[in-house]
Amino acid sequence: MTEPVIPLSEEVAEKEAQRLIGDAYRPTAFRDDSPLPAVGTAPPVPQPGRPPMSQRATDISTMMLAAGVASMPVGGSVSLVLYTLGHVDPVSLAIGATAPVALVLAIGGLLRSLRGIHTEHHHHYTGIVTQTTVNAKSTGVWARTDNRR
Repeated sequence: MTEPVIPLSEEVAEKEAQRLIGDAYRPTAFRDDSPLPAVGTAPPVPQPGRPPMSQRATDISTMMLAAGVASMPVGGSVSLVLYTLGHVDPVSLAIGATAPVALVLAIGGLLRSLRGIHTEHHHHYTGIVTQTTVNAKSTGVWARTDNRR
């Protein structure tokens, strides 16, 4: 059998809730109103690493560094192949010297053909859009194209 439930008075219920909950509803945010440090007149100190430059200059230098590092294994392997082929007849030497160039050209052709596969474009605009297509053909030594309407 279950015991009968005796309702608590408002006072007792509030004290019991405070005992169970405790400090759960204490504020959790803190605002620091102390003044910020003043900015002095000292010149900026150069930081370690790359010097400050524009985003375009940073992108170009990163690309040059990556290309330089990527060319080292290719150059080393070509040098090794040419060194080992230096001890054989001239026909084998010519084939070994032109093989890396043919490989690079083949990879370039493959990448060029893959670039044209995806031709679907999605454009999302908010507002009135006017689209005009103008096909112009210019011939001659000095040509002037005027696409204004």
